[in-house]
Amino acid sequence: MYVAVKGGERAIDNAHAWLAEERRGDPSVDELSVAQICEQLSLAVNRVMAEGSLYDPDLAALAIKQARGDMIEAIFLIRAYRTTLPRFGYSSPVETANMACDRRISATFKDAPGGQVLGPTFDYTHRLLDFALAAEGDTPEAAEGIARHEPTPHITEFLNQEGLIQTEEDTDKTPGDLTREPLELPANRALRLQSLSRGDEGFVLGMAYSTQRGYARNHAFVGELRIGKVDVEMEIPELGFSIDIGEIELTECETVNQFTGSKTEPPQFTRGYGLVFGQSERKSISMALVDRALRWKELGEDNLGAPAQDEEFVLYHSDNIQATGFLEHIKLPHYVDFQSELELIRKLRREAMGEMKEAAE
Repeated sequence: MYVAVKGGERAIDNAHAWLAEERRGDPSVDELSVAQICEQLSLAVNRVMAEGSLYDPDLAALAIKQARGDMIEAIFLIRAYRTTLPRFGYSSPVETANMACDRRISATFKDAPGGQVLGPTFDYTHRLLDFALAAEGDTPEAAEGIARHEPTPHITEFLNQEGLIQTEEDTDKTPGDLTREPLELPANRALRLQSLSRGDEGFVLGMAYSTQRGYARNHAFVGELRIGKVDVEMEIPELGFSIDIGEIELTECETVNQFTGSKTEPPQFTRGYGLVFGQSERKSISMALVDRALRWKELGEDNLGAPAQDEEFVLYHSDNIQATGFLEHIKLPHYVDFQSELELIRKLRREAMGEMKEAAE
């Protein structure tokens, strides 16, 4: 037993060394720096921060490098590191209406109050490989215009002036914290939004797409999509007031959904909501669509049996770290379990063959 254990350790050490060699790649090629990942692969960094529940671009970039570009492995590394950090307190809710928007669009109003700001987006690019990017060292031309840095009100608030959109519940109740307490069902909306924000982008996208194809009767308009930086404040009891501790980049999406009314609610527009770290439009829109689908009970709608309306199915399967752990554990040794299964199958085959032989005679 002692020799087997030592042999296993030696094999694992060799696997780690081989992994490090593969991570580095060809030594004749310059090593990729954390700063390069942070600056030039920012969307990947944003995803790792969002699903890892830790806003730190440098650490997210380091995790991507360590994971050889495996996003889920990088997210796992960030979540694991996050658990080692002390908690000094809670920040105040951020005011996204005060966001300095780099991008702000609406699919509901052409002349949106406050103006449309296209910002940095792939929406209008041709999906053709740009071989000019293979020429290293090229510097792109600076964009014309002045970045917006003044507060911009939410477009849905203009709809609310006519009473056409559902008023969100205003509560001072402190929401639960999924990073410290396990998810329990049924979950309130605050916990559902936390879970979706941390959820795997591909899974949440698939659920959102299903609602658009008819699984949840969820026809939505993007009331507003905005990307920008917001100040983060924290109240200091000794001072008696809050102080600015930094700023973070966020993507926020509010969808507007037609609602014909129910036994408890009048006809009006309802909202879906998405908010994630960094620039992550696809995730925030997907999150808003799934959020709206999960609100069927509180709005008095019928449950159509759609997957996106099933709270347990969505929330328990959206976490890619939990899913990865359960899936990948089957790679580990299961020798004893398999031997018992093997003996069972052999026994069943002997019995079945015996019955077949008796029937033939």
